[in-house]
Amino acid sequence: MPNRPSSRAGIALASLAVLAATAVSACSPDSGTGETASIPAVPAALSDQKPHWTACSAPSTAQGGGDVPENLPDGTTWQCSTMRAPLDYAHPDDGTIELALVRAKSSRKANRERLGSLVFNFGGPGASGVSTLPLFAEDTYAKLHERYDLVSFDPRGVGDSAGVKCLGTKAMDAWLAVDLTPDDAAEEKAYADGVRTHARSCEDNSGIALNHVGTQDAARDLDLMRHILGDEKLNYFGISYGTQLGGVYAHLFPERVGRTVLDAVVDPTNDTLANGLGQAKGFQGALESFTKDCTKREECFFDGKDPASGQKAVTALLDRLDTKPVPTADGRPLTQSLALNGIAAALYDREMGWTVLNDGLAAAAKGDGSVLLFLADGLNERTDDDGYANGNAAFAAVSCADYSDRFTAADVRRHLPEFREASTVFGVWMAWGLLQCTDWPVAGHAPTVEVTAGGADPVLVIGNTGDPATPYEGAKRMAEKLGKGVGISLTVDGEGHGTYGANDCLTELVDTYLLDGTVPEDNTTCS
Repeated sequence: MPNRPSSRAGIALASLAVLAATAVSACSPDSGTGETASIPAVPAALSDQKPHWTACSAPSTAQGGGDVPENLPDGTTWQCSTMRAPLDYAHPDDGTIELALVRAKSSRKANRERLGSLVFNFGGPGASGVSTLPLFAEDTYAKLHERYDLVSFDPRGVGDSAGVKCLGTKAMDAWLAVDLTPDDAAEEKAYADGVRTHARSCEDNSGIALNHVGTQDAARDLDLMRHILGDEKLNYFGISYGTQLGGVYAHLFPERVGRTVLDAVVDPTNDTLANGLGQAKGFQGALESFTKDCTKREECFFDGKDPASGQKAVTALLDRLDTKPVPTADGRPLTQSLALNGIAAALYDREMGWTVLNDGLAAAAKGDGSVLLFLADGLNERTDDDGYANGNAAFAAVSCADYSDRFTAADVRRHLPEFREASTVFGVWMAWGLLQCTDWPVAGHAPTVEVTAGGADPVLVIGNTGDPATPYEGAKRMAEKLGKGVGISLTVDGEGHGTYGANDCLTELVDTYLLDGTVPEDNTTCS
């Protein structure tokens, strides 16, 4: 399965609590002043559209399922709409797609002036903003709601925005249980066959052309959205992959960058190989921090006070599961592959994940894989009705549209020593994930992502030193690539994927910037 520089696991971990403008004269959406400025302007039929906001219904299975979003404590209701966008911005008269939107109108507390819309992207790629924003708005974004309409969307290819469709539920269950760390030629063939089958199913079953789901298209969707929402500039909060989308938007439309925050940053200088190696190191580091923390607990899944013993216990468990999966309450066995997914999911979030991971590892060692399977299902977006949200499908489609690297099994074997050195637990899994786009039916855009944005307003770029999925160094490089005076680098010395709402110092800096326009000092560190 693919490597995931995503916030989708962090979003899924929200369920662990069960376990343990004034309108302004907006610039019309045209080609922008950045890369590909020759792209024609959007037709008036699209740029002049007005969203028809109505009460939201329950999220669809493709969006992850769940209940109708509850009103916010101040009584604000969640409203949903759609926006039509060109399928192909290079040929904007050749058909459209509909994008799903959600908003909570500003509460305008204390009679302070409304600042416009604040648009969120929660990462993945593949996270449904329509289902995710209502989950976090009350606890995490309440202060921002005082002056902003909180807005999110399903990016093209995601959820209810012409969502990419690949495997059915049974086929997806089987694919996720395939050995992700093949030990011999037969297992290598089974994995490569699975990658090929998955790619073909996406091509056969999707209602959107797979060459029109990349981040460049999504960034142009953002600019059209900004315009129809009535905002002169885009105020934006991107998390994980959402930072890549925000960086590309800044590159294409630097003059339209408003107050922008990028948290848990994807490294724009990395190609697919570097991303995989970086994640292997990141998850290994997070696992080491977790086992060190475990030695301080009253109950820990391994005996002794040496964190290295915890690493050995995890490796021993995974080795046993490679040949002998353990049962679960769900009825599906916990395989080595699903256990790897479950462990990785919990490492995204120290506060919500580590206690549950400790319990899950202890239970699996005793023959019950239910907790680790629950964690894996969260990462893979398996829904309560035994279906799947389209996150995995969208992740593959967007990643393969963005990145032009294509690898063979021989390439993977050649790089295996580097990955094993990066992580004894996750390295082999991440290495074979390089095959994700090998048989993809469309070519990728480029080896890396272009985000230079000279002349843009300041962008806050936040890196967490213990982030497993988007390693800290990526935030520094994003700030550098955005340009001097544009990228404002902020560091949090902590653990986990994402910092806003989890670190008081950082949260205050971001709130002051978004609400009052005060730009923090570059290279500020929060402990």
